[in-house]
Amino acid sequence: MERVRMSETHGESLGSIILHHVTNDLNHKFLNLHLFGYDISITKHVIMLWIAAAITVSLAIYGTRRYRKNENAEPKGLSHLYEILINFIRNDIVIPNIGSSHCQFWTPLITTYFIFILTCNFLGLIPLFDLVPGGSSTVTGNFNATAGLATITFFAIIIAGTMKHGFMGYWKSMIPGGVPGPVLLILIPIEILGMFVRPFALTMRLGANMTAGHIGMLAIFALPIILAAAPVGIASILLNTGIYFLEMIVSFVQAYVFTLLSSVFIGMAIHAEH
Repeated sequence: MERVRMSETHGESLGSIILHHVTNDLNHKFLNLHLFGYDISITKHVIMLWIAAAITVSLAIYGTRRYRKNENAEPKGLSHLYEILINFIRNDIVIPNIGSSHCQFWTPLITTYFIFILTCNFLGLIPLFDLVPGGSSTVTGNFNATAGLATITFFAIIIAGTMKHGFMGYWKSMIPGGVPGPVLLILIPIEILGMFVRPFALTMRLGANMTAGHIGMLAIFALPIILAAAPVGIASILLNTGIYFLEMIVSFVQAYVFTLLSSVFIGMAIHAEH
């Protein structure tokens, strides 16, 4: 009975630890700031977003430095990898979904999405950030961060449709021609709702998938403490090692899915006639 009570106590404390590591803890602020009544304090996730943004910009500057000096320069090292990545995103994501005539304009945004999200995902796999107070080590597990990215896509969709069809033409293109009036009463609210469902789906998909992996890893690490069994501890370490490498693959997949869906939604706004 005593062992059961200890296990329950450990389970409750470990449950709170798991929640602490997969949520955004606003009680730990590095700098408390408010603007017009809004909380814009500097938290752990804000700093991680700054780090990811700095890495993304640095890669862009360093990866294209040879081309700024000479457009016909032969790519080497990081420049070569950067060119491969851009060609992949342009040829396999942007052109098939947005179109070759619009790829020059939208490839920079989609490439930035991929590199930035992938960087955020990888930062969450560094154990150092787990030691910093302030909640989850994965910034893309914070729905505020993923909602911000999805909001950019939301406005990009409107901008893409407006550039192609004009302001009124874009809104008219959302409704098929020849639809009876009574059907419009149903169709228009559905189309308006669909505009907000798309960024909501992007927000939830990225945030939930990145959070789920960390919950699994923390839960497996907690098993030997709950069960008070050393062999389980060895097994959990081996299992988590495998899950860690799986999380690296998931980081790539989720960055790819977000950029792919963003391209699809932008392409739907441009090619609304189809």
